[in-house]
Amino acid sequence: MLLKGKVAIVTGGGRGIGRAIARRFAAEGAAVLVAARTETELRAVVAEVIQSGGRAAYVAADVSRETECAHIAAAAREQFGPVDVLVNNAGDYGPVKPVEEIATEEWDRVIAVHLRAAFLLTRAVLPEMYGRGSGAILNISSLSAKSAFPWGAPYAAAKAGMLGLTRVTAAEAARRGVRVNAICPGPVTETKMSKDLGATLAKRLGVSEDVQLAGFLQSILQGRGQTTDEIAAAAAFLASDQASAITGQSINVDGGAAYF
Repeated sequence: MLLKGKVAIVTGGGRGIGRAIARRFAAEGAAVLVAARTETELRAVVAEVIQSGGRAAYVAADVSRETECAHIAAAAREQFGPVDVLVNNAGDYGPVKPVEEIATEEWDRVIAVHLRAAFLLTRAVLPEMYGRGSGAILNISSLSAKSAFPWGAPYAAAKAGMLGLTRVTAAEAARRGVRVNAICPGPVTETKMSKDLGATLAKRLGVSEDVQLAGFLQSILQGRGQTTDEIAAAAAFLASDQASAITGQSINVDGGAAYF
């Protein structure tokens, strides 16, 4: 088991990539605290983990709020002990609009849910990781941080900001025993966010959803989307001691869509 005896926090853990990461981490031996806004989804994930013989608990929280991020970290410690792994995965694509049509409130919300939350939770767990000289932080960024797609400026800016946060935190933490990395998934077509985005883009482009998706996937070397389980497998590796020499990196799990 890659994560035997570890305690992990996974935000955005109620569905999609977060759910897959929570399940994979638990299968690899970690005790997992999942956090998201929708309690019914969190309950279902925890039940799945427990039914499979794993350990999990949940906190319903809005990660854009400082007090609730502090509560997530405290709940993980109370339930399972000191935090070994933090996965900043919570997110929302936000407005699908050109820059000039985006309201300030829409921009601020997307930045808060992705970038501000990653900062707040990282700040909450670093002292204990430094105290024992070990830990791993994983930021779930996006292909959008590296490639330009119209009508998603807040999301792209937030995800690119997460890469900057990843590099700087890694530089500060490396000689104190803590590794910090990011994953940049490509289109994970099975998720609600991806499906909702595809539908909105298709409407804007005046084409069917199938045509929109097929055109996008043709730009990827493998010619297909990625699965949540593929992202979770990469996350488990990067969180484990098998990745002990990897820090400050942004790993593309995108089927060959970006090359840097």
